[in-house]
Amino acid sequence: MACLPIPGVAVYASAMRTVATMAFVAAAALSFCFPNFVVFRFAEATIWAIALLGLVVLSGVSGQFTFAQAALFGMGGYAAALLVNHTVLPVYLALVVAPLVGFAAGYGLGRVAGGHSLWTQALIGYALAIAFPQLLRWRVIERWTGGVQGLSVDAFASPFAFLSNDRWSFLIALSLLAGGVWVAANLVASRSGRALMAARDHDLAAAAQGVNVVHLRAAASGMAGAYLALAGCLSACQFGFVGPTAYNFALSVQMLFGVIVGGMYSLWGAVIGGVVLEFLPGVVASWGKGLSALLYAALMIAAIVAMPRGIAGAITKFKVYVAKRATVSSRTR
Repeated sequence: MACLPIPGVAVYASAMRTVATMAFVAAAALSFCFPNFVVFRFAEATIWAIALLGLVVLSGVSGQFTFAQAALFGMGGYAAALLVNHTVLPVYLALVVAPLVGFAAGYGLGRVAGGHSLWTQALIGYALAIAFPQLLRWRVIERWTGGVQGLSVDAFASPFAFLSNDRWSFLIALSLLAGGVWVAANLVASRSGRALMAARDHDLAAAAQGVNVVHLRAAASGMAGAYLALAGCLSACQFGFVGPTAYNFALSVQMLFGVIVGGMYSLWGAVIGGVVLEFLPGVVASWGKGLSALLYAALMIAAIVAMPRGIAGAITKFKVYVAKRATVSSRTR
């Protein structure tokens, strides 16, 4: 017998979609209230959020772990750079090419690492993160990649006179983030999403129920690679340059910090993590003077210890606590 939808759940989901839509529309409208240099920072936070969405899918939903995010991010950036420098195709086509490249690389990585333990997954991802910048300097292909000097990338030029290039780039990134959240939310609510979470919680039990764990994990890794490569493409166009030193192992760790602090098990945790990664270092720099890096690391570690499920998880926990208090209060009256 087919399962009937639960009215309360459907109403709640519809309300959350409405709230999310209003939030994205409000963010787009607010961008017109700030100068271009602030909008540039907003665009960077949005790009971070797209990248962290990939890590939410990879780690929070499917329970995998990797250090390869910097390499996947860089593949998106170089996809845009190669398209601009070695073809006559428009830079906007990179928004399609980069996710395809990221998905292929992520899927391949998932096929290799998905059936192994978290430690093995981490080591395989670490190997890719270390090898990728070296590959870009390889003499055989440096005439394509630019070697150590890197390549320039055209920014997204605004087609409208009333929109600056920075504001146009922000609106593009915001639209892609909204689409990315929608896709990820549908994945989580789908049968495949439930199978991924079952494999995350107990892979042997999921396999016993007929779930192809390795294939699903590889698909999740591919999806994460698509998000990361898309973010790398946007970042390359935002800064107008790609180079091997930009995609080092420290970038992988930085993204990992962002998704853990924001909330690995929540799609909105990626958005929160993107804001944290973009704006917190500047705030800490004004506090810590010469010890800003140490203070930043201490704040990140303190946040992880105090909120194991990230800021999004802490907000959810607080909402549950308030709801319970309200229920108890209503019963005692």
